[in-house]
Amino acid sequence: MRYVIDHDLHIHTQLSSCSQHPQQTPENILRYALENGLTTICVTDHYWDETIPGASGWYAPQNTAHIRQSLPLPQAEGVRFLFGCETELSRDCVVGVSKARFDELDFVIIPTTHLHMTDFTVTGKETAEERAALWVKRLDAVLAMDLPFRKIGIAHPVCGLIAPTRQMFLETLRLLPEAELERLFTKAASLGCGIELNASDFGFPEAETETVLRPFTIAKRCGCKFYCGSDSHEPDEFRDVIQRFNRAVDLLALTEDDKFLPF
Repeated sequence: MRYVIDHDLHIHTQLSSCSQHPQQTPENILRYALENGLTTICVTDHYWDETIPGASGWYAPQNTAHIRQSLPLPQAEGVRFLFGCETELSRDCVVGVSKARFDELDFVIIPTTHLHMTDFTVTGKETAEERAALWVKRLDAVLAMDLPFRKIGIAHPVCGLIAPTRQMFLETLRLLPEAELERLFTKAASLGCGIELNASDFGFPEAETETVLRPFTIAKRCGCKFYCGSDSHEPDEFRDVIQRFNRAVDLLALTEDDKFLPF
């Protein structure tokens, strides 16, 4: 059976510092789910646990008390509304969520590809070769951690923020070694974490298809499971996400057997 688009597990509210849109509220997010027939959604505001040292100046205000302002989440019949977060992986490969805090969160997405945060995740001077090495190193570090992987998502593996230009972004993806991709995604599959189909990542032109899809096709071949994430920061961004999810499903020929959900 073809993969059914019935969820969105990466959504920001106005609490995320990169959003702050007054209409990006839990109530409007729930409305988006109802209008599109989604049965599971998750709010994933940016978060750094204040008990973990090393937060950047941008992340520090986005602490536990801050993201809890969304609670209690609004409810509607037929929709499961989860409370999660998008944390960060620092340059030293520290994840910004403590073990104790995982129990309070339904889902935690970890971005290993935020290679744009100068002096926090990168120096900012890395070449394409160095960024490809970081792509491998950072995902490897997460998969080696003692985490509750059944509620962990690897956010946007082909995020445009991997490099400062599109040309370098594509070159970085091309430089990812096939053997390393197979090793990492085989491990991810065995641990049971989810791999994100990020709507923003699936707006690429046809000419880039082979390059952008390569990590996903290898992940599928290795047995990984996938979830959809709009990564929406404001209401207008919901407009074409279902279309992009469908594009991802069609390009990868995904079925229900390829689906990840954190429960």
